[in-house]
Amino acid sequence: MTNFLVKKFVKNYKDVKNSAVRENYGTFAGIVGIVVNIFLAVVKFIAAAVSGFAISVIADSLNNLFDALSSVVTFLGFKFSNKEEDSEHPFGHGRIEYIAGLVVSFVIILVGFELLKESFSKIISPSKNSYSIVSVVIMIFAIFVKIWLGFFNKNLGKKINSQTLKATALDSFCDVAATSAVLIGLIFGLWFNVNIEGYTGLIVAAFIIYTGITAARDTLSPLLGEAPDKDYTESIKQTVLAHKDILGVHDLIVHDYGAGRKIISLHAEVSSDGNVLEIHDLIDNIELELRAKFHCHATIHMDPIDINNEFTNSLRKQIGEIIGDIDQSLSFHDFRTVAGKTHTNLIFDLEVPFSCKIPLERLKAQIRQRVADINENYYCVIEVDRIM
Repeated sequence: MTNFLVKKFVKNYKDVKNSAVRENYGTFAGIVGIVVNIFLAVVKFIAAAVSGFAISVIADSLNNLFDALSSVVTFLGFKFSNKEEDSEHPFGHGRIEYIAGLVVSFVIILVGFELLKESFSKIISPSKNSYSIVSVVIMIFAIFVKIWLGFFNKNLGKKINSQTLKATALDSFCDVAATSAVLIGLIFGLWFNVNIEGYTGLIVAAFIIYTGITAARDTLSPLLGEAPDKDYTESIKQTVLAHKDILGVHDLIVHDYGAGRKIISLHAEVSSDGNVLEIHDLIDNIELELRAKFHCHATIHMDPIDINNEFTNSLRKQIGEIIGDIDQSLSFHDFRTVAGKTHTNLIFDLEVPFSCKIPLERLKAQIRQRVADINENYYCVIEVDRIM
């Protein structure tokens, strides 16, 4: 059903990398969420009325009203995230989508704490309700609708890789758990005349709060600047290295300003003996290739390497062996030598992954000592780059 609705209401639905199409997806999801949640809020209020206005059913109805407001946030988030660049925001407004997802997460947490508070209240002061089979049927119907809405948002979130829609899907599944707890309470009250609303509410509230915190973490991470996906960065490197005149790639940085608004910068190593104009033209073409393939803005810095200097090449090989012997995860680039009257500087950037537990100063000291053992007049000038 989801695919049918997408084909019906989302224009060019297959072009999910297009920012306008992503906006259409988000807008459509927001409208569906608003309509479904308002409908469920009304239906559950009817269920509350026929069950003697059970507080748990009323709270569940209000929860759907909060979800409708969250859908409004989702709707506005996608609308504003596709807004064009301006003088104050030269990289666009794509991160508004992440903020919208964060707001949805906070709503989930708020609902969880309200349910926790209400559950404690029901345990301390249990109330007598007039349970009805009609309210049970209505709540079962509401559960199935929410399950559908959860998978609807989850599928759309996967299609366009949206943390906001994924957070909204989690919210829907939390509602399923909350409504199920209410339903269990109604069933026990109707058939066994036992009030367990408070205890089921505590379990569900804890689950909802945990889910909200998880969703907040997932949406907050890109705002803080998370590491790019390894497969994504490796694909970028392989695309650049596929050109025979590119000898190496390093200092790859991916800046995420929202879906479809990534900025990539990297250093490409080329032979210093090559024709500068021809290499510059090659770099320009690779930038265009990256923009088309990865839907990003790409900037490449050209790093010339003297590959025909036997002295430098010999030292580069020795440095590589020393670094590899200390830790196989280490690597280096931009190696060059500067000879002086009293000593020779060996200058290079050392790439240290976060998984390497050796303190940086100790690491540099070990390398310098190993190099000095080769020749006491060699001195390493090391710039550290932290990598994934």
